[in-house]
Formats: sequence, structure tokens, C-alpha cells
Amino acid sequence: MVLSELIRVLPRTEVRGATDREIGSIAYDSRQVAAGGLFLALRGARQDGHHFIGAALDRGAVAIVLENFDPGIPAATTQILVPDSREALALIGACFYGYPARKLRMIGLTGTNGKTTTAYLVEALLKTAGFKTGVLGTIEYRCGGRTWPAPVTTPESLDLHYYLAEMVREGATHVVMEVSSHALEQGRCRGIEFEVGLFTNLTQDHLDYHRDMESYYQAKAKLFFHYLQGTPARPDPLAIINRDDPFGERLWTEVTGSRQDFSLQGNAAYQALEIRTGFRGNEVRVRTPRGIFELHSLLLGRHNVYNLLAAWAVGEAFQVPEETICRGLASLQHVPGRMELVPNPKGLAILVDYAHTPEALRFVLQSLRELTSHKIITVFGCGGDRDATKRPHMGRIAGDLSHLAVITSDNPRTEDPLKIIGQIETGLLEARHRRYDPWSLDRLPDQPGYCVIPDRRQAIARAVHWAGSDEVLLIAGKGHETVQLLGDQVLFFDDRLEAGKAAEADLV
Repeated sequence: MVLSELIRVLPRTEVRGATDREIGSIAYDSRQVAAGGLFLALRGARQDGHHFIGAALDRGAVAIVLENFDPGIPAATTQILVPDSREALALIGACFYGYPARKLRMIGLTGTNGKTTTAYLVEALLKTAGFKTGVLGTIEYRCGGRTWPAPVTTPESLDLHYYLAEMVREGATHVVMEVSSHALEQGRCRGIEFEVGLFTNLTQDHLDYHRDMESYYQAKAKLFFHYLQGTPARPDPLAIINRDDPFGERLWTEVTGSRQDFSLQGNAAYQALEIRTGFRGNEVRVRTPRGIFELHSLLLGRHNVYNLLAAWAVGEAFQVPEETICRGLASLQHVPGRMELVPNPKGLAILVDYAHTPEALRFVLQSLRELTSHKIITVFGCGGDRDATKRPHMGRIAGDLSHLAVITSDNPRTEDPLKIIGQIETGLLEARHRRYDPWSLDRLPDQPGYCVIPDRRQAIARAVHWAGSDEVLLIAGKGHETVQLLGDQVLFFDDRLEAGKAAEADLV
């Protein structure tokens, strides 16, 4: 594409140099620059792309988008001055890839917990209805038979338009997209018009980035106030909101356009009138604007009923028949790392879940307490270089709702794992939970308590050893992840595989 065509989409620019040159590629990472390409210098939380302009030039960049003119750049290189490089990246990316979002029916899901499961459910019912559906989310990006790894929940804007363009090529008609607070705050969704926006809930997370819950809420709310817009297919966009969540209730009062609500506790457009939950899934009597229906889902736990209601509302927004919605939701057997049962030779009830926030852990443990009257063992830790204030809360929740909480490492990143564990332990100590020596326990103690095993592999192995046929073992925090981040090391680690191997070794 000719550079002048790309510059034309920017609201405010000052250009030095030729604009009639052909641009073959665009990059915001200097390592990805190709000869004849355009490089956009982004200012990030940790690094400033302006410091890598030299590297981009060395790799053959012929034009630079930047926020301050650089006198050191050769005169033969075109400089495009903009007030906001991130905005420019989104607008240029959309143009470069042919505005793919305009060719798709976009569904945006935001909230702290439940986005991934709801995205899987929406995908399942839309596919059952005959729509070819793409998904952009925490576990992976996928469409048809193609998948791409997901380094972040919501890609950077340039990458986002690339994936959407690939989904258009695959023949997709609808895309379900998990929209993170980071992406909304950083404007990665510029150039995308969502015709349906869904809010799951808002609980403590990412406060290392957003500072406080109000800032976190304002970031999430941008989906509804900036990106939920009318399209030719739906001139009146729809907001779908969980009214049981306090922030959802607030959003409900602030949204001015079309809206639908869902609830387990009160009167709503989509409401669970009766729930029968067990290890075979959920049986739910659902009231909708179209009537009352019986729904069966293989997903475990009462908390998943929220996700089922949310997905049902999305299905009706696209005029999917009720019988098709029921079949689609029932067809989803599990979501990777979300209340996922782990097959094992001991026949134990082992579940792996991504719960890494206080409320997510509470939801999962409360759901398990509904499913069993027997003892629950919880293995979990907290990630490093992330919100440290949630760690004591998670410790207390695990201690209050488990018979034995096993505190271990998650992804320590650059933090000392023992420091993180110590912060988790303060919540248990404040609640006066008893600490046990894990190496002196040959079976579960009679009285509830907790223990500390910093090595996650050893923690899982000991928990598997203690668990009997009646107990339930929850391994929380990492879910679908297949690596552990220790300092600058990326180590292969899958909770599901570790639990299976531990059970096999325990039989020997």
C-alpha cells in the first residue's frame, strides 16, 4: 500500500519526506521490521519504541511514525509525526488489512472472570447455528481449523487486524473476542465496532496496572462507551450485563443504549429459575424473553450458570432458535483449564482451574462445596510482578473454603517465590488457620489447616498422595497454561500433566 493512503486515515499528522513510496509491511517491534517497511514507535509501560528507531532503520524501514521528530534519522527516511503512536497503529493497521472488522459481526466480552468460558459457549452455539466463528481470547486465537498462540488475551491493534483479516479469508461471519482492560486502556480496539458487548463481572485484579478498582472499572466500561457502535447489520448495538455484580449494576445504570441483563439472584431478562448441579454438569431452568426452557450443560459448578446465561443472551441477540441454543451450549464438554477434570489412574476427583483472583477462587471453591460434602484440598499460588494486594485475600479464601490449602509457587517471574508465599500466608495467619508440616503428614489431617510447599511439582504430588477416593483436589491459578515463568526462564509445566503423573507414581 502507498504510504500516502495510510497517512490519510490519521486525524493529525506532520510529515517530513516522501509519501509516494510503497509500504510492504508494518511493525511496532523493531525486530519484526522488513526492508521497505513502516515502523511505529510506541511508548510502553516498560520500553519506549523511540529508542529502537535505529534498529528499525538498520533492518530496512523506509518510514517512521513517531511522537517527536528525530534529527538523527536520515533525510531519505519519511518521518510521520503524530500525537499518539498507539492510535496511529490501530488506524493504520485497520486500513492496511482492509478494515476486516467491518466484514465481521463482532462480539466483545469483558470482565474479570468468565470471559474465556463464555467465549467458548458463544462459539459453540453459533457454530451449531451454522455460523463460521472466530475466537480471540486467553487460551488461543482460532478460526476453522487454524489456531494461533495467544501471548496476551487481546492482541495489539496491528496484530488484531491481521488475525481478523485471516478470519475473513477463512470465511468467518462472526468473531467472539475477549477484550482485556489493558487493551481497552491502550486503545488496541480502535477501528473495531462491536455490535454486542458483554460484561461478566468485575473483581480485584490487575491493580498493579490500574491502581484502583475505579480505574479498572473505567477501563472495562470503555467497551460500552467507545466501541459498542451501530453497524449496518445492527444499527442499535446491544449491551448484555450481569446485574448480580455490583459493578454490573452500576454499568446497567450508565449505559444509555439497548441492553439486556442476566441474573441468578433477581428478576432479569435471562434468569436461572432453578439449578441442579453435580459432577455431571448443570441442569438449569432458564427464563428468557422468549419463554422458559430446560438447559443441560456438562460444565461444572454453579458459577458457570452465569456464563451459560450470558451466552444464551448473545445467541438470542443473533436470532439463534432456542432449540439450537440448547444444543450448542450442551455440546461444549469442557474448557481447557476451567474446572477441567483430570483423568488419572487413581480415579481421584482432580480439577484444574485458572482461578487466579480472589473472587474466581471463591466462586470455584463454593461451587465445589455444593458438589461434594467431602474434604477439599486446594493447591495454589499467586503470580509475581502482579497485584500483590490480592495475595492475603486469596490465602484466606483458600483456608476458609478448603480442608487443606497447599500454598506453592505460580509464575514467580522476577519476584522471590518465598516472598509471594509469605504474603499469601498473612491472610491465613490473620484468620488463625493452623499450619502443618507437609513432610510429616502421611494423610490428610483431621483438623483443617494449610501447609507450604514452594516447589509446585512437589506440592501437586503431595496433594495427590493425600487425596483419597472421597476427597476433591483443586489445582488453581494456572489452568490451561503449559509453562512456568521463573526469573528469565520459561519452563514447560502443565498442572494437568503433573497431576496425572503424580497419581501414576503414587500407585507404584
